[in-house]
Amino acid sequence: MWIPIQLNEQSAEPLYRQIEGQLRAFIVSGQMPEGTLLPSIRELAQQTKCSVITIRRVYQDLENEGLLRTRQGTGTFVAKVDDALRDNQRRGAVQEAVEAAAEAGVRAHFTDGELAEMLLEALRRKRAAYETGLDKTPSGEEGEPT
Repeated sequence: MWIPIQLNEQSAEPLYRQIEGQLRAFIVSGQMPEGTLLPSIRELAQQTKCSVITIRRVYQDLENEGLLRTRQGTGTFVAKVDDALRDNQRRGAVQEAVEAAAEAGVRAHFTDGELAEMLLEALRRKRAAYETGLDKTPSGEEGEPT
C-alpha cells in the first residue's frame, strides 16, 4: 500500500514526527479504516527514504496510542478506533496545525484579519479541490467535503 506522506526536510520538526502526524491524521479521519494493512517497516522506510529505525518508532508510537496493531508474521494494521479517541485525535491534529500557523503568522507580524483571511482562502481552495476530485484520500478515493 502506498501512503501519500509528504516530508519537509527543511522543517525543524523531526521526520518521525512528520510521518507519525500524517499517519495519525489518515487513521483518525477514517481515510485508513480499521483493518487496513500498512506497508512493512522496510517498505515504508524505502518509500519515505527514511531509516527503518525511524519507521519502527512511528509504528510503535501509534501502536502505544491504540491506533495500530501489529500481528507477528502478518503485519501492521489500523486498529479499531473508538469515537471519543477519534474525535480527540482529529481535534488535536487540527489544533496543532492551527497553532503552528498562528505562531508563524505572529512571528511574521500579520494582523488577526490577515491571518483569518489566509485561513479562509486556504479552506476555500481545499474544499474546491475536494469537490473537483483533485484531492484524494490514501486509498485513491475522493475526500469527503466537510
